Amino acid sequence: MEQSKTSTRVLLTSTVILIIVLITGPLGHKYQLTDLGASMTSVLIAVVGGVLVLLVSLVMLAMAIRRQQIHDRNLLLTAIVLSLMPLALMAPHIITAGAVPQIHDISTDTDNPPTFDAVVALREGATNDLIYGTATLSSVQHAELQRAAYPQIATKLSPLTVPAAVSRAESVLMEQGLQIVSVNPEAGLVEATASTFWFGFKDDLVVRIGKSDNGTEIDVRSVSRVGGSDLSANAARIERFLLAF
Repeated sequence: MEQSKTSTRVLLTSTVILIIVLITGPLGHKYQLTDLGASMTSVLIAVVGGVLVLLVSLVMLAMAIRRQQIHDRNLLLTAIVLSLMPLALMAPHIITAGAVPQIHDISTDTDNPPTFDAVVALREGATNDLIYGTATLSSVQHAELQRAAYPQIATKLSPLTVPAAVSRAESVLMEQGLQIVSVNPEAGLVEATASTFWFGFKDDLVVRIGKSDNGTEIDVRSVSRVGGSDLSANAARIERFLLAF
């Protein structure tokens, strides 16, 4: 029976370890076992390590094919496929990061963004504040970037009354998997929090409902607690809500 070389087995084992690192790093942060820096480092290690294993495996695969080492060839093909997984999983995020503006606060009303109430107490320790704009961007510049990147994010008009619209907003947010923080029918406010699966990143969302001539105006704002860029997550969340509403 043909035996695989030690180097081949090492490469295959390395890919398995890298995948474990890729998965456990983000989950470690989600469950508060590691800090964000360590979790991000684990993802970087998995991606860079995957690329290195891929390059070495390709060279060794060519040698195995030339020497007709069938068992090594099959193991190396498996290692190549597995080594691509970290890059394949992270590539869409890397591409998106370069294609969207470095903002994390999105609102349908950029002139008068909805304000948070009950959520404020939950954001203790968050690196991002709730001021529309950043240290390097005024509110006007922030709004210009948002409108250019996400022109579809705008106030929604509804024929519903304020109480009915509040109830509808709460139902939609729950259906979409957000955790309801507060419902205030009198103020026309619904606040909720979304959490990502891997890192457990939290984004806070508020729906502001006001009277209009023919019903109500629905404004939504979604803000990330950490990170300079939200990779378009907040805009996508608002758009899903408005479409479902």
